[in-house]
Amino acid sequence: MKIVVIGGSGLIGSRVVAKLSALGHEAVAASPSSGVNTLTGEGIAEVLQGAQVVIDVANSPSFEDATALEFFSKSAHNLFPAEIAAGVKHHIALSVVGADVMTDMGYMRAKIAQEAAIQASGVPYTIVRATQFFEFMGQIAEGYTKDNVAHVPSVLMQPIAADDVAAALAQVALEEPINRTVELAGPESLRMDELVRQFLAARKDPREVVSDPGGSYFGAVVTDQTLRPGISPLLGTAHFGDWILSE
Repeated sequence: MKIVVIGGSGLIGSRVVAKLSALGHEAVAASPSSGVNTLTGEGIAEVLQGAQVVIDVANSPSFEDATALEFFSKSAHNLFPAEIAAGVKHHIALSVVGADVMTDMGYMRAKIAQEAAIQASGVPYTIVRATQFFEFMGQIAEGYTKDNVAHVPSVLMQPIAADDVAAALAQVALEEPINRTVELAGPESLRMDELVRQFLAARKDPREVVSDPGGSYFGAVVTDQTLRPGISPLLGTAHFGDWILSE
C-alpha cells in the first residue's frame, strides 16, 4: 500500500516512514526537502498519485498565531482537493490533546481550524490528538527559564515518546478511517516540574527547577486534566524514567 507521510522528514514523520517501510508498505516521505510543499501546493498532486493513505504530521514553522493559522489553513486548502482527485481513502492527522480547551493560545486555535478543515474535506479521516512528546522537555525547560532558574508549572501531564506516537500512527494507517478523533498518551501521569527536573538532572544540567503551582502552559490556562487524555485513550508503552536513561 502506498502511504504518503506529509512532514515525513521530521521527528515523528521519519519514524512513521521507517515503521511502515519495515512492514513492507510504500511509505513516501513528503516534505519541502523532497519537493513537496503543502503551503504552496508544490509537488502535492505528483506525490499523491496512487496513494491510498495520507498521514499529515507537518507542523507550522512558527508558533506565532498568524503564521500557524496561515500554515494549517493554506495546507488544507492545497491538500484536500489533491487527495480527492487522487482517490485517497484515509487521511490521518496528528493534533494535540487539549487543543479545544487551550483556545487562549493562537497555535491551538490553528490546530482546531485544521481539524475543522479535515472534518469538512470529504476525505474519510482519523484525527489523532497526542499529548506532549518526551523529546520536547528540553524546549519546555528553556521556555520557563529565567536567570538560569526554570519556574515550571506543577500541573499534571501525560507525555509520550515520539517512537510510540509513530507506532500508533502507523497502526492507524493500516486500519479503516473512523471519521472522528482519538487521543493518544503515555502510560503515566507526572507533574511537569518533576519531568523537567528529571530531564535536566539526567543531562547534568545545573539549572534549578522551581515549582510554580499557578503557572500557565505557555500562556494557556491549564488544569490537571488539560494536558492529559480523557476516557479510553490509546496508550504508548515507554515510561519517561526508562526513556530518559536510554537517550
